[in-house]
Amino acid sequence: MKISELREKSVEDLAVLLDEKQLDAFRLRMAKATGQLGTTHEVKANRRAIATLKTLINEKQRGAL
Repeated sequence: MKISELREKSVEDLAVLLDEKQLDAFRLRMAKATGQLGTTHEVKANRRAIATLKTLINEKQRGAL
């Protein structure tokens, strides 16, 4: 999702997306540890998506947007 689309969502929606991304991160870490992960770039992309979601949640809670 683009950042502009994420900015339109509520904090609750962003929290749900964050939970999903964190679960995906766990699955990716387990797949990487067991040698079953073929596309290692997904780990970095997922980590950045989590950081983006956390940043947006923080901004919305502080009232910056």
